[in-house]
Amino acid sequence: MSLIVVSNRLPVVLRKRAGGGVDVESGVGGLVTAVRPILRQRGGTWIGWAGENTPDEEATRRLLQGVERSAGYELIPVGLPDDERRGFYEAFSNEAIWPLFHDLPTLARFRTDAWALAQRVNRRFAAKVLEHAAPGDLVWVHDYHLMGAARAMQEAGYIGRVAFFLHIPFPPLDLFLKLPWRSEILSALLAYDLVGLQTMRDRHNFLQCVRMLVPEAEVRGKGGAVSVLVGGKKVRVGAFPIGIDFEEFASGARAPGVGKKAQSIRHDESGRTILLSVDRLDYTKGLNHRLDAFGLLLEEEPDLRGRITLVQFVVPSRGALPQYSELKRELERRVGELNGRFTRSGWVPVHHNYRAIPRDKLLAYYRAADVAVVTPLKDGMNLVSKEYCAARVDGDGVLVLSEFAGSAVQLQHGALLVNPWDADRFAGALARAVRMSEDERRGRMRKLRRAVREHDVASWADAFLRAAFAKDPDDFPRADEREPRVEALHGLPAD
Repeated sequence: MSLIVVSNRLPVVLRKRAGGGVDVESGVGGLVTAVRPILRQRGGTWIGWAGENTPDEEATRRLLQGVERSAGYELIPVGLPDDERRGFYEAFSNEAIWPLFHDLPTLARFRTDAWALAQRVNRRFAAKVLEHAAPGDLVWVHDYHLMGAARAMQEAGYIGRVAFFLHIPFPPLDLFLKLPWRSEILSALLAYDLVGLQTMRDRHNFLQCVRMLVPEAEVRGKGGAVSVLVGGKKVRVGAFPIGIDFEEFASGARAPGVGKKAQSIRHDESGRTILLSVDRLDYTKGLNHRLDAFGLLLEEEPDLRGRITLVQFVVPSRGALPQYSELKRELERRVGELNGRFTRSGWVPVHHNYRAIPRDKLLAYYRAADVAVVTPLKDGMNLVSKEYCAARVDGDGVLVLSEFAGSAVQLQHGALLVNPWDADRFAGALARAVRMSEDERRGRMRKLRRAVREHDVASWADAFLRAAFAKDPDDFPRADEREPRVEALHGLPAD
């Protein structure tokens, strides 16, 4: 018995070098952060796309073998021709589903050809699963790109159990109704044995859509997971808030090199209060709303000028889509405008970094920052909010968190919750965070760290796998107990 994880992307990305050759880079994002520890601890297989310009699956497979030696699980690439990748990933997943599911329907574009390509790619992923799934294996499909994978697997003859977890929000009925393929997508989701969602609000939205669009369906049960009976099949639907590997982040933050870098960051800011934001480039992250609130804070609280600095890291994302290129330009324009207005000798209010940030450096900034500002317009969970808390091994720090982040449900008793659309109150929350007493900061951080520790990635996986398959993560054999797949291939023990 093995766990097979299926997602749009593998946890690594292959990128061609300008001078020739290929680099293997670690993947980023909430899905990778959450799922990688599960496979690293228990082994299994991860199926997904490996990055740009990699349609040759065999060549990609050879490049990934070195990663498998240290990872402890198999990496199976799915090759995607450019036309399928653009239609499935860009036009369908990120121009239709992503904005609609994040409550931004005016940004959604619905194309019939993209829908057709999405179905074709889901069949391609399903075929790859059937190549590698053995009797008794447990298939766990992740996120909105592959909502149709279970239906495609069934049509190809697969009879095993398949579970699905949606990492992004599920929209309310009035928004879901705008989707041209609403009935087809809902039917495809009901082909899974378990549909897992981030919050009870998401579960409520999903069940509301089922009741309206699938009148023959019957919803039974109460609590975290309920059953939907439809067409003689029972589908479980539950809320499973995703977590992080708390101990991994905490131990990483304690590393001497991280501590030294954190001290250097604080020294560079000469005793100023550091506000930190870390986001992908995306219009759902409220990047411009955050700058508006910070600018308003400097306008209305002139005594804070020169005493606070906003350090923001914006990780490049989806650069091929016009909306993202425009967002990048608008963001840079606003940063320049704000800095031009308030900069004075020896102080620049916003340090804007448009690049990925290495893990050790990220941990150092988490430790150095007095305030983390995590304020998306809408997020399924948002793991940055949890990472910051886990990395605060000194027990200090303030989290300013959007009430529209899924993590707000778990972190509301320690964070300062804000509505990112309300610039006045947002600015007021920033002022409160900057001036908060040490006793209050530490009291709030104790609550935050306790919540993140208690609801970590292991407890999330445990709850999900029990609901899906009546299995605990400990029921999966460890790397040294499994039939040796990776070990036999490479002659090295898996971690």
